[in-house]
Order: sequence, then C-alpha cells, then structure tokens
Amino acid sequence: MASHGIPRVSGGTPDKSEQAREKEQKQIEQYKALEKSVVERVRSKDYSNDTFQATSQLLTQNPEYYTIWNYRRLLLQDVFAKEQDRKEQPETKDIEAAEKEGLTPPQREISLLIKEDLQFLVPLLKQYPKCYWIWNHRSWLLGTATRLLPPRNSSELWQSELGLVSKMLSLDSRNFHGWGYRREVVAEIERLSASSMVEKEFGYTTKMIQTNLSNFSAWHYRSQLIPRLLSERQADSEARRAFSDAEFELITKALYTDPYDQSLWFYHGYLMSTLNPANAQAPPILDPCTNAERLHYLEQEIENVKDMLDGAEDCKYIYQSLLELSERYLEVEAGNKVVISQEMMAWLIELRKIDPLRVGRWRDLEVKLKF
Repeated sequence: MASHGIPRVSGGTPDKSEQAREKEQKQIEQYKALEKSVVERVRSKDYSNDTFQATSQLLTQNPEYYTIWNYRRLLLQDVFAKEQDRKEQPETKDIEAAEKEGLTPPQREISLLIKEDLQFLVPLLKQYPKCYWIWNHRSWLLGTATRLLPPRNSSELWQSELGLVSKMLSLDSRNFHGWGYRREVVAEIERLSASSMVEKEFGYTTKMIQTNLSNFSAWHYRSQLIPRLLSERQADSEARRAFSDAEFELITKALYTDPYDQSLWFYHGYLMSTLNPANAQAPPILDPCTNAERLHYLEQEIENVKDMLDGAEDCKYIYQSLLELSERYLEVEAGNKVVISQEMMAWLIELRKIDPLRVGRWRDLEVKLKF
C-alpha cells in the first residue's frame, strides 16, 4: 500500500531482544503514568503550569489523543481569563512593550502565549502532517487571537499562518488537511482585511498544478475559486468564453500527459458540468450558455478524448468520459444518432473487458442508455 507515492512499511514486526522489550514496557508504563496524572490534575481543576507542561509531554508522544487537546484548551482559557481580569499593575517595561505593539499588557501576554503554543505545534505538524487535532488546535488558537486581540495583531498571526501552510504544502502538495486549512486561513485574512485574495489563490493553484498534475486538492480548490474570480473580474460573455477555452486547454494538456490520473478527469467533469443547464449545483462559467456553445464544447471534447485512446486503449476513464459526453451530446442534439449509438456500445464493451469487477455498473449503464 502506498500513500501519495510513498510506500508504507509492510510485513510483521521483527522479533525484539529482551532488552528492547524491557525498554518498550518501561516507556508504556511511563506513558500511562503521565496520562493518569494529566487526567487527575484536570479533573481536580489543577490548571497550573505543571499541568500544562504535562499535556505538552503527553501530546508530543501521542498527538492523536484529542481529549488532551481539549484539556489543553481548558488550561489556556483559564490563563487568558486571568490575564483579562488581572488587577495588579504591570511593570513599566511591560507597559512600554505592549504600547509599542498596539496592545494592552494583558493582550500582549495573551499574544505571547498564543505564539508560544503555535510554535509548540510546528515540530508536531512536521512529524504528523495529517493529524486532524493539530490543525484543529492551531485553528482554535488563531480564532482566539481574533476574538481577544485587535484586528491588526490577529491579522499578522493569520498572515504568518498562510506562510506556514504554504511551506507544509510544498513538502506534501496533496495533503488535503493542509488545503482545507489554507481555505480557512484565507477566508479569515479576507474578512479581517476586507479585501479579496481570489486572484492570488487562483494563481497559487496554477503553480501547484504545474508542480504536480496529480493534485486533486489543487484542482478542487481551483473549481471553488472560479465563480468568485469571474464575478470579481466582472467578466462579460467574451471574457468568460476565453476563460473557459483556457481551462479546457489546461486540462486537455494534462489529460494527454496522464490519462490514467483520476483527479484530472474529475476537473474535466467539473468543467463539463458547468455547461449543463440541468445541473443547478454547478455554477456556470459561460453566462449565458447557448445550445450552440454546448454543442461546440461537447463535440470538441468528444474528439479530444477520442484522440487520447491512441496509446491508452486500456484506460477505462477515457471510455467512461466518452460515454458520458456522448450521452449529453444526444440530449442536446440527436445528430447522427445511429453512428453515435454504435460507438457508445463499442466503448461499453471495452469497459466491460477492462473493468470486469464492475460488471453490474456497466449493465445498469447499458439499460440506462437503452442499447
């Protein structure tokens, strides 16, 4: 089994020496003792720094332990509340430092605590980039900054976060946790700054796709940005047609490069869905979209996909796409229906040969197409 092209270690666990087993047993006992200590401390409302440090030790060993993340947030909330309610006068140097940053002394302490905890998460995130709870905790910290700090200061934290997630995606460009988090970060930066980032983000998807065509998350994000992009550009019908042509050219080149890549077919399917008036969920790229334009793109794509068969006769995605496009074509314009139907039957026969495990699906398709 491989994950994003990186093979996982297979096979059984090798025999361990007695010394290795004793060491492992000792580590297990220490972990259990630490876990018990943290749980008991929190239940007794011991929200001290020692308890906080104990959660750090436990999460470093096991970042999937989501209950401990909840405990950590309880501890931080307690500290934040105490900072906000603090009555004693801070030292002069602390007041000066806070004023320099545009903060009150309590806000400065809260800002420092949030930054320290964000930094604590960085090595964990590098080691466990697909751990939901680490991403969730970062999101909570930044959301707390938005709530407790002035907009300028919280905005700086969110901007730094965009830099971090860009670095994470450069290490693993298909980490869907990182892509989802990026959308969240961008949305908050846009809200705080009252300005759009759609052009920059669309350009970012182009860059990531050029780096790695097999990036489903980048293609998906691109599809989400397109309606806003065209709206903010105030694109007229001619500009929309040019944009549509450019996107079809981009995905066609990608499919010629690797027709076996399913993520590319998903994006191709998305572009075709925007031409379908029966699909209310797909926002139109062409607006308005006439039957003549639908026929133009259907005929163009049927021919393009047919050409992809040369050298890739065993690629089931090509046959599936040809059947879907031809079915749509017949709905818009019957044309030379006999020839199209004969071709479609031949493509369906090939699909059955290539993918016999889904024989029921192809049988249902044959019934649907009424061959």
